[in-house]
Amino acid sequence: MAISIIDINSAAGYKKYVNTDIAEVIAGIDSGSGKIHSIVIDNTLNASAVHLKLWNVASGSVVVGTTAPNWVFVGNGSTKTTIVFCEGCVYDTALSVACVTTAGTAGVTGPTSNVTVEIIYET
Repeated sequence: MAISIIDINSAAGYKKYVNTDIAEVIAGIDSGSGKIHSIVIDNTLNASAVHLKLWNVASGSVVVGTTAPNWVFVGNGSTKTTIVFCEGCVYDTALSVACVTTAGTAGVTGPTSNVTVEIIYET
């Protein structure tokens, strides 16, 4: 799994989170408040859909399969999905993420093949 956070040279202080093998293991993106501007889910290596779950809490407070996510986005099988928030999607505590094959809170199984996620956000 390769995770990187890249500062984007902008006055707004945008950052780009990239995880080239996101799975059911919770990953912390930001430990403070901020705003999500876009999400790209590259699920081209899997025939089945995946569900990208995001939590407005620190990663240490999340138990995948038990803690209800604040947002869930579907990445259809064999596709690349882009979600853009024109006004931004605000999180006020922290931002954590995981990717599973089942929708809803209870899903805990990670994708069979690698899924890449990119999230543009500002802190």
